Amino acid sequence: MGDACKFALHAVDGRWFSVFASFLIMAGAGATYLFGTYSKDIKATLGYDQTTLNLLGFFKDLGANVGVLSGLLAEVTPTWFVLVVGSAMNFAGYFMIWMSVTQRIAKPAVWQMCLYICIGANSQNFANTGALVTCVKNFPESRGVMLGMLKGFVGLSGAIFTQFYLAIYGNDSKSLILLIGWLPAALSVIFAYTVRERKPERQPNELKVFYQFLIVSIILALFLMAMNIVEKLVDFSKAAYAGSATVVCVMLFIPLIIAIKEDWIQWNLKHQEGMKPATETTAEKKLDITPEVKSEISKEQEEKVQKSCFLTICNKPPRGEDYTILQALLSIDMLILFAATFCGLGASLTAVDNLGQIGESLGYPTKTIKSFVSLVSIWNFFGRVFAGFVSESLLVKYKMPRPLMMTFVLLLACVGYLLIAFPFSGSVYVASVITGFSFGAQLPLLFAIISELFGLKYYSTLFNCGQLASPLGSYILNVKVTGLLYDNEAVKELAKKGMDRSAVKELVCIGVQCFRLPFIVLSAVTFSGALISLILVMRTRKFYSSDIYKKFREIHGVK
Repeated sequence: MGDACKFALHAVDGRWFSVFASFLIMAGAGATYLFGTYSKDIKATLGYDQTTLNLLGFFKDLGANVGVLSGLLAEVTPTWFVLVVGSAMNFAGYFMIWMSVTQRIAKPAVWQMCLYICIGANSQNFANTGALVTCVKNFPESRGVMLGMLKGFVGLSGAIFTQFYLAIYGNDSKSLILLIGWLPAALSVIFAYTVRERKPERQPNELKVFYQFLIVSIILALFLMAMNIVEKLVDFSKAAYAGSATVVCVMLFIPLIIAIKEDWIQWNLKHQEGMKPATETTAEKKLDITPEVKSEISKEQEEKVQKSCFLTICNKPPRGEDYTILQALLSIDMLILFAATFCGLGASLTAVDNLGQIGESLGYPTKTIKSFVSLVSIWNFFGRVFAGFVSESLLVKYKMPRPLMMTFVLLLACVGYLLIAFPFSGSVYVASVITGFSFGAQLPLLFAIISELFGLKYYSTLFNCGQLASPLGSYILNVKVTGLLYDNEAVKELAKKGMDRSAVKELVCIGVQCFRLPFIVLSAVTFSGALISLILVMRTRKFYSSDIYKKFREIHGVK
């Protein structure tokens, strides 16, 4: 029993249990992707037009992508504190939205609803920073794979939440808002202490373990996709929904078995090493640090202490070394990434946020519209995992620059938008798949590129700064372009009937013309983003042709 207790403590404190805990936290961190499911409830209950609803969508995107506060907080506080703060914000924001939509409180002003959804959405940055950044630092040589897996679970969260809310609340999309208020908050609190930074250890079968996680997550994604199709064809009872949700729960906990197995192997290895006579200090033995490496590290630390971050802005280190926050933010590479993200993620967020209204305008029933949202969520997962694993494989084997993968993804997104602009029978299904896949693929690529070009020292802040362009792109493309053009078409329809805006509570546009021009614009903007990303490909091709993970192998004593 004594050994069992010691192993249990070792496992909970291990890197692999931390990965499992991070998977669950990230599976609850994608509530923003469900906006298309419950946005119609907000629009109908509070009497919003499309421009006002898209303004709400913008503040959701603003909260979801402005993670500088969580990044800076992570630089000075432990990970558990970051996760607990995020859980409190998540519950507070979405609980107030639920209270408003169910009319348990007086109708809030538009600015109050914008504040509520911004706070709720901003909480996912605390989950991202706490779980994602910690795992990347714990597995620096598998960062692309790690980012793909973690962001993949975020992509699946929409479909996972759909199964849970159908099982718990039935077909009540207002209750979905309550679910995404309390469940992610509970997950972050429960696992807050188990997710923290450990010293990276070189493990030969590391990639093999990640492939095991990948297989489990793909099976989960395929199950969710199958359920999405079956639920559309068959009327499920509450018991059937409960059975589906139970299967999802079991699949979410299978990675725990893999994590315990790996921690058991590490436990036995440490016991065997403990039997050998010590010839080196524990730290040196763990990291296999040679005297030359120790001397080099000491010199670098002394030089960094003597230099002010303001004095080093113009004296940037080579790509791949640790940049200061200001050096990275003011670099040309970051500005190019900012522009590409503005176009790519800004357009993707706009498309996802309007999915519910797109289905409505084309005459699809509510049940089918929900299947569009689930398809985006599931293929969001495949996009993230594909971007993580495939870009890592192409980088290691063929030295393919990771920004080139981003170019291909943005070109693919253009196809999805054109399918919505010029719809035909079943085209929205295909567009949902393409949009979800391309949207999902962009974030792991962005985060991996930032970690590779600017180092890991200030990664908590830099990866949050890197996605700041997406809410700006969302505001311009969603509120100022898509929302206004949609409302103009809706007003034209009213005018044909001899009515004006004041004659209706909810402004609705029906027909293929509603989203045609907006999505032509989105396609053109995304194509521009693809061309911009090619500039970064040209600038970094020499860097990516080198061995970018060499320094991590030297620290581990592996050549």
